[in-house]
Amino acid sequence: MRSDSHLPGAPGEVALLIHRFLVDYARNPVNMVVLVLVPVVFVIVAAGSMADAAKLLGGAGGPAVETATAGWAAGFLAGIAMFFQISAARAADRRLVSAGLAPIRLVAARLGTGLVLGALVAAAALLALAARTGIGDPGRAIAGTLMFAVIYLAIGALVGALVRNPVNGTVLILFVWILDVFFGPAVGSADRIETRWFPTHFVSLWMVDIPSRHGGRIGDLGWALVWMFAALIVSTAVITATVGVSWRSRRRPAAGSGWGQLSAGLRMGLRDYRRNPVLWVLLVVVPIVFIVLAKAMTVQESGVFSLVEGGRTVMEVFWLPDVHAGTMTPIAVSSLAALAGLFMGLDARAGDQRLTLAGFPFARLLAVRLTMIGCAAALVTLSSLMVTATVFDARQWGVYGAGNLLMAVTYGLLGFCLGPIFGRVGGVFIAFLVPFLDIGIGQSPMLRPEPAAWAHALPGYGAMRVLVDGGLTGRFDEIAPLMAALAWVLALTALAGWLFHRIPATPVRSRLGR
Repeated sequence: MRSDSHLPGAPGEVALLIHRFLVDYARNPVNMVVLVLVPVVFVIVAAGSMADAAKLLGGAGGPAVETATAGWAAGFLAGIAMFFQISAARAADRRLVSAGLAPIRLVAARLGTGLVLGALVAAAALLALAARTGIGDPGRAIAGTLMFAVIYLAIGALVGALVRNPVNGTVLILFVWILDVFFGPAVGSADRIETRWFPTHFVSLWMVDIPSRHGGRIGDLGWALVWMFAALIVSTAVITATVGVSWRSRRRPAAGSGWGQLSAGLRMGLRDYRRNPVLWVLLVVVPIVFIVLAKAMTVQESGVFSLVEGGRTVMEVFWLPDVHAGTMTPIAVSSLAALAGLFMGLDARAGDQRLTLAGFPFARLLAVRLTMIGCAAALVTLSSLMVTATVFDARQWGVYGAGNLLMAVTYGLLGFCLGPIFGRVGGVFIAFLVPFLDIGIGQSPMLRPEPAAWAHALPGYGAMRVLVDGGLTGRFDEIAPLMAALAWVLALTALAGWLFHRIPATPVRSRLGR
């Protein structure tokens, strides 16, 4: 029998495990790029637009929102990083425990790794904030950003333990983050009773120095610390629970020949959708959050939109609560479609390579994957439009629906292309950031009458102009943007085919857990 000093979990091994987990995370250069990219985008690029959006939603706006962006960026990065650490390492962690590593040391190593990652993302976000506006109250900014990161570590760990499907897990974290940010006290009103239970409600108010007046005797800082320590307890419990979880590998079915191969591939892909109950919930819940709540929380005022009528550009005034929901639909559509396309490409790579070696023609296999992207785009668009129809009345429903479908196809293809290039972790960040910058910031008619000049070169420009024209005018005039949108679809289809053919499955699989 071995002595305890020789066991893998002897004192000092926790620090070694943390080091190895961090090295594994840093081995993928995309992770390190994202560590800088996300804070730059949120804190430097998008902070001004977020402050303007806060004014539309009745929030504080101004410096308060710009300061809070550091916490938002750190929270999102920490949550996604912890999700993939937990979801990808369950089988390996169980083998380590079976080999003699004490569970308590493994839990300490995983939690320690998460805390180190949280500190790194918080530092990156604070550096971006300092570069953009400076830090007026360093104590509150540093402590608040760290509390954001710790709370979202728990959210990422909890989702990673409960949800196996990476699409569902990522979208669930994104869903919580969107609720927390866009309907929290910095962007929305601080006095809403229903938002007081959001995980970073009190952290946000204390961080930007806006007293809630409903913190009770322990105050806003007291409640923020309660949430943070509760998050640490939840993270520890979740990681402990995952140590003994076993996985059973799933085998992909083989296909027949000819048309049977194509139909079998489609049937298997659609069966995956049908067996995924969380996906069906997300198809309803995410549009409700983006669309219905956006209408409910829009300030009661008018806005100017740039439209094309009879071949001429005109400026028209609209009541914002009547049109905001219609402009939020493409954000829901593009985000869901991009994540679906990303994981469709990643999860099928190894199986697709085996099918090709078994005689499944490349062209037919690519047709299956592209058709599945089309099915996912149609599902996302249909679910979003059903919700939109309850709060928005488009002038041309056919054109408006076609524009949203075009948006979904574009971002589904883009997500499919991102997977082989960036892998799972980096791909999620990019798949989230691109539609956020493109549709939420660059194309949004709620922030400016017409798209920013730089936004004309982005994938969503053409589809956005088509659906805005269909939603707000009585005649379709956006022919040139339609051609631009179709050109993006063709270009992304060609890129998807090239990546599908050129990039082997093995390197992608090696990146999935990083």
